[in-house]
Amino acid sequence: MAFMNKNYFNVKAYIWLAFLTLSLIFILFPEIDLFIANLFYDGKSFWANGTPLEDFLYHSVKPLILFLVFSSVVIYIYNSISKKNILNINSKVMLYLLLVLTIAPGLIVNSTLKDNWGRARPAQVIEFGGKKEFTPAFIMSDQDGYSFSSGHTAAAFSLIGFALLAKRRRTLLMSLAISYGIAVSIARMAAGGHFFSDVITSFFIVWIGTHIFYKLIFKEDSL
Repeated sequence: MAFMNKNYFNVKAYIWLAFLTLSLIFILFPEIDLFIANLFYDGKSFWANGTPLEDFLYHSVKPLILFLVFSSVVIYIYNSISKKNILNINSKVMLYLLLVLTIAPGLIVNSTLKDNWGRARPAQVIEFGGKKEFTPAFIMSDQDGYSFSSGHTAAAFSLIGFALLAKRRRTLLMSLAISYGIAVSIARMAAGGHFFSDVITSFFIVWIGTHIFYKLIFKEDSL
């Protein structure tokens, strides 16, 4: 089983296999999504929808990303002018962050999948009091929904890209980034905004894209 730890495009084989396996499971057994969504449904509504914690997590993603990007740009400009090397933020780092934030969560998740797949959100489907039909993940739908895949989850997990840049305490920062992404994902599911397959797909897309870009820009393995 040694091949499972081999890197393919700077991504472990077991990550590729997990993504493929889970994708097939979601397609072949779509009732899994309904079962998990039902865990957050009390018969009338999704219990976390509109709660302070869900609202905080939902609205925290964009400001946090903007803060990190703005801080990186300011430090990069300062480093360029003063010839310093604070946090090792240079032109390669800025290019890497640009790719991490725009390609996986932006182009793939939001512009390609979310805007075109048409999957109805859990709160919109008939099974949970809505009027739209439930459709499996990865199957294009005519329901005019924006459930597949999760934009907030993708943005939250893009913090992994920042964590990979750390030379010290990388494990801690990676753990925090992943924990934050999981928290946002659970909040979106508990609010009826996304199915389990939506958030899982966004995680894998961001994880894979981030590690590929790291290898492409820095010419070294990320983990």
